[in-house]
Amino acid sequence: MAESKVTIWIDADACPRVIKEIVFRASERLQMPVYLVANQSLSKHETKLVRSVVVGKGFDVADDYIAEHVGPDDVVITADIPLAARVVAKGAVAIDPRGELLTEENVGERLAMRDFMMELRDGGLVQGGPAQFSLTDRQRFASSLDRLLTQMHKGMRPV
Repeated sequence: MAESKVTIWIDADACPRVIKEIVFRASERLQMPVYLVANQSLSKHETKLVRSVVVGKGFDVADDYIAEHVGPDDVVITADIPLAARVVAKGAVAIDPRGELLTEENVGERLAMRDFMMELRDGGLVQGGPAQFSLTDRQRFASSLDRLLTQMHKGMRPV
């Protein structure tokens, strides 16, 4: 099988371990390289396709690294909507750990909703954050990732 042009980037600091494991299995199956980007040391991996990049400490340093290095044929796994908007602007595709695909068509709306909810939280009108990560979220992510990577591996853009 020819090596894929697609590279998978993981915003690894807050990504659930189970999501990383799903990505590693997909990487092996499709022979796609994976870069874990974090500002702390990560555990070692048993494959040559997975590489860890440890960036400096600081707000958005890992995000900046991903945004600078991502290519238009790449996939970024992140729950960070501003990062998703940055990579989508470069032609890449983002998917969050709950399986939602973030593309040119919807990332602006998600960014606006994130900012609105942040204003409500800052004003004390809304408390809490997203629901706890569930088995359904994990299954939705696995299904969305498989569909996305299969399309991209065949040279098709996600729909």
